[in-house]
Amino acid sequence: MAVEKELGAGVTLTHPALRPGSPPSRTPGEGAERSEAGEGLAVPAAFSDPSDIHHGDWVERHLPTWSQPYARLARLDRPIGTWLLLFPGWWGIALAASGWPDPALLLLFALGAVTMRGAGCTLNDIADRHYDAQVARTRLRPLPSGAVTLWQAALFLLFQLAIGAAVLFSLNWASVLLGVAVLGLIGTYPFMKRVTYWPQVFLGLNFNWGALIGWTAVTGELALPPLLLYLGGIFWTIGYAAALTAWAMAGLAAGLGFLFWLGLAGSAVQLAWQPACVAIDDPADCLRKFRSNRAVGWLMLAAIVAGHFA
Repeated sequence: MAVEKELGAGVTLTHPALRPGSPPSRTPGEGAERSEAGEGLAVPAAFSDPSDIHHGDWVERHLPTWSQPYARLARLDRPIGTWLLLFPGWWGIALAASGWPDPALLLLFALGAVTMRGAGCTLNDIADRHYDAQVARTRLRPLPSGAVTLWQAALFLLFQLAIGAAVLFSLNWASVLLGVAVLGLIGTYPFMKRVTYWPQVFLGLNFNWGALIGWTAVTGELALPPLLLYLGGIFWTIGYAAALTAWAMAGLAAGLGFLFWLGLAGSAVQLAWQPACVAIDDPADCLRKFRSNRAVGWLMLAAIVAGHFA
């Protein structure tokens, strides 16, 4: 079941309310559908409330007015993307540990996931600001709506990158080098949907890089288990059965015990449940199924940790 996680790729279908009498349009390299709220399964775009800005949510209720556009640029109102960026890093840390993973390292990676996911979303919105202004689902985002200027968004991007750099440079040099290496993927991803019908592949390459950094943050060097874990993460983005195979190979390479296999089986059940039960014509259900991948993340983390003990 192919999913499209979020750094902002999405629908380019123009809503009839924006241009009466105009046919739906799409930008080169994109399909005619976009993931709901930028973080779910691809769903039809012609629905009564296409905007992905939900007024009255916790951002509007609890954050100061001046900060709300920045929270939306960083997608703090839609945390599933942060979870899916974070879990591979946590898996890598847990796989490299000889027992319980280091809590301080887990927290450090959590901070890095929030800031780097936010930076990726901000970069995407900067790159797509002209397209977003013509799309019903995205026209109310901070840049096309005028809630922030281009320069304000750029400064916010630099602020997030600075925090991410501080997190990265607190790690060992092997991890720093890997963190620098992924910048090319991060910088080019927002443009991939313009040149390929498979931007999800590049998304998978980006989102799961933490599996490599998590491992090296503990061991100081790469090895076969994190490479297999990373490969499984990429397939998690585009093809579940292959993901399970790669994760199983990672567990074997790391010498994990039978409790890992129980957790992996639980992940398999969850991944099989999603396509079997999804109501493909119901965007809300599609989004629920996509968000349920958070359960896979927790199951895999528990399986890896438990596998070190039995």
